Amino acid sequence: MTRDSPAGLLVLHAVRVTGFADTPVIARRYGLDLVETKELLRDAEARGWVEHTAFAGTAGWSLTEAGRAENERLLAAELARVGGADEVRDVFRRFLPLNALLLSACTDWQLRPADGDRLAVNDHSDPEWDAGVLHELAGISRALTPLTDRLGNVLTRLRGYDVRFAAALARARAGDNDWVDRTDVDSCHRVWFELHEDLLATLGLHRSAPQ
Repeated sequence: MTRDSPAGLLVLHAVRVTGFADTPVIARRYGLDLVETKELLRDAEARGWVEHTAFAGTAGWSLTEAGRAENERLLAAELARVGGADEVRDVFRRFLPLNALLLSACTDWQLRPADGDRLAVNDHSDPEWDAGVLHELAGISRALTPLTDRLGNVLTRLRGYDVRFAAALARARAGDNDWVDRTDVDSCHRVWFELHEDLLATLGLHRSAPQ
């Protein structure tokens, strides 16, 4: 049984996991042809599943409520087809403790408590503090690999999160602080956010629901 996803699902899902992105970014997310991606987005727009908006000099696609529902319908059918629901649920249970560690590490990257100010901004002037955070992220990276291996055995589209996370971490350890938590690059935080959203969508869960 094939574990590859159809292009229509991938385009809609790329909009979901990126949140808001232009056509080339959506095409690149799953290595799709740009022309085909444009056609599929226009078709989804005609069906009321996506909308294209522009503001503050940026433009991109986002899901409508109808599109979110259609995305979840397609994902549920796909997961049932490959019989992978139990495996993805178990991976998600193991993901949640790592998620707590990741959120804590990102907070420590952004804040460094000082005398009289526990919410002082981390100005990255303390190499030992930053090294400690990067060490935590390295542990998370190692723990992520076996989980994404399992996910990739369920569906091809779930592969690669560990590689992207490790690449972002390598850039951060090389001295580029943006690659820990910036949202406009493929940072550790950005990759993790997409993985979390991917797991929630695949299982039909929502961030506000108890997990």
